[in-house]
Amino acid sequence: MDPKDLTKEYTNGEITIVWQSGKCIHSGNCVKGNPDVFKPREKPWITPENSNSEKIMQTIDTCPSGALSYYRNAAL
Repeated sequence: MDPKDLTKEYTNGEITIVWQSGKCIHSGNCVKGNPDVFKPREKPWITPENSNSEKIMQTIDTCPSGALSYYRNAAL
C-alpha cells in the first residue's frame, strides 16, 4: 500500500466523513460546495462541525472520484 493512500475519518457526531486520499482527483467540488468544512490549506482540512450534516452530505454526493464518502452514526 502506498503511504499516500491514506484513509481518514472526521465526525460531527451525526455523520462521519471518510476521506480516501488515493482516490482524490482534486476536482474541488468539496471546497466549492462547502468551504466552511473543506479547507485544503488547513490541518485538519475537514472540519465537519462547521456545517450541518445535510449540507455536508449534499456536498460529498458531488465528489466524482469517490474519495469522499460518509455514513450516519448510530443514535445514542
